[in-house]
Amino acid sequence: MKYLLFLLFTFFAFVRAANAQTTERSRPAAWSNLVYGGRFMDRFLPMPNIGKLTRETWGADNVLPRYTGNGIENRTWSFWGGNIKLGEDGKYHQYICGWPENSQGGHSFWPNSTVFHAICDNSFGPFVVKDTIGKGHNPEVFKLSDGRYIVYVIGGYYLAPGCNGPWEYGQFDFRERDRVLIEGNSNFTFAQREDGSYLMICRGGGQWFSQTGLSPYNQVTGTRIDSVNKIIPLRAYPQREGNFEDPVVWRDNVQYNLIVNDWLGRIALYERSKDGVNWKTESGEAYLPGVSKHEDGTVEGWWKYERLKIFQDKYGRAIQGNFAVIDVEKKYDLPNDLHSSKNIAIPLAAGRLLTILDHEKITAETKTIKVKITAEPGFNPQTDIDLKSLKFGEPESVNFGKGGKVVKTEKSGDDLIIIFDAHGTNFPDDEFAAKMLGKTNSGKLLYGYARLPGVDFLEPVLSPLLPVLRRTASGFDLEVEVENFGQVASKIAKLKVAFIKDKKEIDLGSANFPGLKPYEKTSIKLQCGNLFDQGMEYVFKVTINPDNKRPVVLHGRVTPVRIQ
Repeated sequence: MKYLLFLLFTFFAFVRAANAQTTERSRPAAWSNLVYGGRFMDRFLPMPNIGKLTRETWGADNVLPRYTGNGIENRTWSFWGGNIKLGEDGKYHQYICGWPENSQGGHSFWPNSTVFHAICDNSFGPFVVKDTIGKGHNPEVFKLSDGRYIVYVIGGYYLAPGCNGPWEYGQFDFRERDRVLIEGNSNFTFAQREDGSYLMICRGGGQWFSQTGLSPYNQVTGTRIDSVNKIIPLRAYPQREGNFEDPVVWRDNVQYNLIVNDWLGRIALYERSKDGVNWKTESGEAYLPGVSKHEDGTVEGWWKYERLKIFQDKYGRAIQGNFAVIDVEKKYDLPNDLHSSKNIAIPLAAGRLLTILDHEKITAETKTIKVKITAEPGFNPQTDIDLKSLKFGEPESVNFGKGGKVVKTEKSGDDLIIIFDAHGTNFPDDEFAAKMLGKTNSGKLLYGYARLPGVDFLEPVLSPLLPVLRRTASGFDLEVEVENFGQVASKIAKLKVAFIKDKKEIDLGSANFPGLKPYEKTSIKLQCGNLFDQGMEYVFKVTINPDNKRPVVLHGRVTPVRIQ
């Protein structure tokens, strides 16, 4: 009997684990050495107390009592996702989805979501639904260069001339461009580039560009290949274990930023990029359960924090995060019960405006770095900074308490110029920004990023397709299309084509091609001998600038000679 009970216990434990929506992720041991401000999650500030602190509402004990005025919630609807824009009318507009709390299946009713338009006089809440936009899930709003608004939803979008509508439904044109479609084309996030074009990151980490935000989205995700010729997409995600989804991307005055959530591990990670294609992961968690705290010590212990969206200031800086939160595991949220979901708002400490005044590239031989800290309303760099706490240098080093200290300061109008010691400063070749980290005189977090001198932030983004092969009397003609999705013209570049046979890479030829203007394309033609067997599929490799430290590479499967 005891053995039977043991088997039953083991079985039900296995079933529970198999159906679990959470797991524990290990952390790198070095993360324990991160200093305050080294993690993105250190930027989350206390939530404002809106309304009354009450237990007379829905929710498990871990979220009671709470201030129900934060974000949006009610007993009738379960809300999910959503982000905010400051409208031309001076009000804050939230575009969010939801479903009736009493829906059959509870939280699992989410595929039948309705998208709502809610408004508030401030960015924290309480938001009140103003009108209904239409059906859809996981909305994200962004604004086009011509002033029109797009609310993306899974499977399409809604377009309006202004923040208040009226809304017209449409669908994007996605062009995979011979690349693998990673984990389904859903849960998009968008960032406007300097020229008004758009970067889009999809759920699986694929990278796409659209010239207008409405024009076709073109995938540019690169690839690598493993030992058994499996093609691996180079996702815009950290190279570590995780069930990643819910990316959120935004561009500020220095760089592109990306946070991606491991929904199973309930841990999110933070990345930076100068171009939206190549990403650097910073150590530490971007957010974890428990980041929703109040000044009075009240903690809203939501079980899951998902669908993070960023509210930005006029410089593009992240000043608020909005989360979809739920009080229990999703499968336990049933109709007509005490559980549900909502959207919450948490303020973020904004990075300070920093400018490196030196014009020469910073190297290991650089002795000092001259940095200007710009004064802003509510922040006086000449009086508000604890100068002894400051460190400046390569971001990862600074996150772990290293970096140059203050050598001297000087005033420049209302701004402050700080000269930092740079001895031993080591910026990797792929780094494009420096970080400052410290505290204010009142002990609050002080941080900021600055662009490194000598770095080209606007570069071409050359992207090839796989070769098109045409049989000739002596072999094959190969034609490869290349397009520039960058914001500046490219220079003369080299293209190389090869294929893999018996785990060996066999060159088919290479050629230079002229520079391309932004969004311009060209075709490169090559020739090769009669190298391919009928009906055989081969892995082809197309490389742009193979001699560079970071070449552009695309792998794909092609059958050159098909069976008739």
